[in-house]
Amino acid sequence: MKVVLRKTVPKLGDAGDVLSVKPGFARNYLVPQGLAHAASPENIRSIEEERRRSADEARKNYLEAKRRAAQLEGRVVTVSAKAGEGGKLFGSVGAKEVMDAVHAADIDFRIERRALELAEPIKTVGEHRVAVRLHADVSAEIGVVVEAEAD
Repeated sequence: MKVVLRKTVPKLGDAGDVLSVKPGFARNYLVPQGLAHAASPENIRSIEEERRRSADEARKNYLEAKRRAAQLEGRVVTVSAKAGEGGKLFGSVGAKEVMDAVHAADIDFRIERRALELAEPIKTVGEHRVAVRLHADVSAEIGVVVEAEAD
């Protein structure tokens, strides 16, 4: 039986591929799971249109991420935290504090906390670099200056 894959199926094919599979596999697994349709001319056209829309959407998301990265690149934000002798913080500065400082700056979008690639919380006063992943292929690096709070 010929089917058109709607989604990529590991070890079988990518979305949009026209394949010959056993009728039982198509009828009992691929079609009920929404992974494939029967390979009729209408379904092939529909899948091609869906693929085109998906590619356009992916390109738009990539360009938007590049615009946002340009806004963030080289930006330095300041975070205040209580610190003791020698510049060690009482506690730490985490992704939430960095995210709040970035949002307080003059940018026209919001970033999510999970977009900040902070391996571990910042525990010292000084300047640190934090990567912001805006898209699978786009990231920007911002500077985070941690200052000791005045008592």
